[in-house]
Amino acid sequence: MVYQCAVCGETHDDLPDIGFRWPDYYFEVPESERDERIKGTTDTCVIDDKYFFIRCVLLIPVHDYQQDLGLGVWLSQSEENFGTYLANFDSSDIGPFFGWFGNSLPFYKEDTGSLKARARFQGNNQRPLVELEPTDHPLVQDCTNGISLDRAWKYVHWYEDGGANSL
Repeated sequence: MVYQCAVCGETHDDLPDIGFRWPDYYFEVPESERDERIKGTTDTCVIDDKYFFIRCVLLIPVHDYQQDLGLGVWLSQSEENFGTYLANFDSSDIGPFFGWFGNSLPFYKEDTGSLKARARFQGNNQRPLVELEPTDHPLVQDCTNGISLDRAWKYVHWYEDGGANSL
């Protein structure tokens, strides 16, 4: 679908997914100590051998559009569930596993890092999907009710314009 963006005025073909490179906790470790204290890949992050995170996808429906806005975000995991995930990376037969949302989304005034969630594993070489626990938090409401295409593009442009060093 070709779309005239209300944010930048340009024509776009598709709404891209956006993602956070690390969980927020990564940035609490002094830069000089990260190589020593953090083990990370594009899909996992372990801090001090006691904080475990996996990369997941949060889907936000977009009104009158054929695709959701996908956000690559991080969920904390218990050490046991993290180990199960590593041993069964490509399986949909595990979980869902509880975790805390690991990124503060700048699009929301209310903190998103305190949201309870579950990682639902898909298998087939796909990242787990995030299921947020029902609350009245605006992010949860957006995942339930959807957002406008203009709002989705604002999020994408924030990301593309380097809105945060965590992306």
